[in-house]
Amino acid sequence: MQDFSGKIAVVTGGGTGMGRELAVQLAAAGAHVSMCDLSEENMAEAAALARAAAPASDVRISTHTCDVSDEAAMLVFRDEVLAAHDSDHVNLLFNNAGLSGGGSIFTDTRDSWDRCFNVCFHGVRWGTLAFLDALTKADEGHIVNTSSVNGFWASIGEDRPHTAYSAAKFAVKGFTEALIGDLRVNAPHVKASVVMPGHIGTSIVQNSMKFGARALTDEERELMAVADQMFHDMAPMTAAEAATVILDGVRADRWRILVGDDAHALDAAVRADPERAYDPGFGEMLFAELRSATEGLVADDG
Repeated sequence: MQDFSGKIAVVTGGGTGMGRELAVQLAAAGAHVSMCDLSEENMAEAAALARAAAPASDVRISTHTCDVSDEAAMLVFRDEVLAAHDSDHVNLLFNNAGLSGGGSIFTDTRDSWDRCFNVCFHGVRWGTLAFLDALTKADEGHIVNTSSVNGFWASIGEDRPHTAYSAAKFAVKGFTEALIGDLRVNAPHVKASVVMPGHIGTSIVQNSMKFGARALTDEERELMAVADQMFHDMAPMTAAEAATVILDGVRADRWRILVGDDAHALDAAVRADPERAYDPGFGEMLFAELRSATEGLVADDG
């Protein structure tokens, strides 16, 4: 699917981050876009940007409030999307919504763990099931599921447990890879891709704070606000750059889309020596090498 013009695209988690940028860039390419999110305010901003980017006034943009972890809500979202576009089909499904939480099975609550896993994995599952019939009715379709580098490396540091998010992202990766064969047998005109971003400047920390399983204290909110700003500002790749990589991957019909130099380097390192992937210092050593290489490139360009 090299041309998105006139296609109908669905983006979950479209209010911020990569979801917002996907919506904007799809609209700019002439696609009709429906997005869902839990924040109507964020979606309104994203929709305004998408409409401004669209090359023609007849490009349709619709917004829908939906919790992707709720299967019934996703079925309502699907019905609303088809009605908004007066269509029986969609061409592109970006199961992008996600949040963090449930890092430790020892110290975090069951609710926190389940909330993260249900959004990050079951959101992908329910999205795929909800729109599968509409995708197969299209002349061509593509399912794009967002995993993470934590879908092949279950760590963010040896002293920081990261179980729920990593488990969910491994599940997304495995589900998508298995889906490739399932589609080839049952709907060969529909493709599937798994996206594995590294550190991207998104609002996932902020969204996890807003829509996680439990209310935070004022002190926790202050700390999370600082962490959110740092996560966003220190990212080596912006959400807009990441969305461009993803859409270029879809156009090239790539089933495996790594996003960011850090994702490529980490993937190569884990594949080269999987037995050492969880040894103390593995991640710190790798990211120190990445920082050094990046600083060298900046110096050369200067």
